[in-house]
Amino acid sequence: MPRGRYSLHDPHDHTPLAEEHFHCAPGPSGWRYVSQLTTPTGDHTGSVDLALDDLGRPLRLEIHAGDWQVRGAALDGISWVRTDPTGTQATEGNVRAHAFTGTSPAFLVATARLLRLTPSSSATRVRLVALTDPVLAPRTVDQSWALVDRETHATDNGPLIVDAYQVTALDTGEQHTVHLAGDVVLSAPGIELEDLQTPPSTFD
Repeated sequence: MPRGRYSLHDPHDHTPLAEEHFHCAPGPSGWRYVSQLTTPTGDHTGSVDLALDDLGRPLRLEIHAGDWQVRGAALDGISWVRTDPTGTQATEGNVRAHAFTGTSPAFLVATARLLRLTPSSSATRVRLVALTDPVLAPRTVDQSWALVDRETHATDNGPLIVDAYQVTALDTGEQHTVHLAGDVVLSAPGIELEDLQTPPSTFD
């Protein structure tokens, strides 16, 4: 069960935003990721609880940011309920999409798990519901993912396979690279792996 800490920062000016303390593990039904977020000064600011089925679809998502909360799942596309800070005006949403995305590294692992690309695969288009900080406002985005490189590194715990994905935002054409090892993000825009206490899990 990988356990560790990511630092999150603004990908443009590198302003520190949060630290995300996480643990994750494959299970009998798929994969689960749980994390707590703190500000750079240590104050609690949110949490993520994401469970995937064995095909990589979101069985359950519960995410908090400040006083905002979203609960969602793959149901007739992607469905969610977003609750405001007062708790009096919950809003529901549903779109034809494949999964959720957001600032948490969990969503990058989840998308890669959903697409199951190989180095010989062509780029694949995916529609996601992005939950944007700081109020978890949902918006639909289209991305293209391609697995452009796969390297094997020798470690004390055996070979470590690192996949490099090229992710393209189809509305702007902006591209960036995401490096994953199993169910851990090694690096991505705005994300750095600061501490990892146990090796990544591998997916079948």
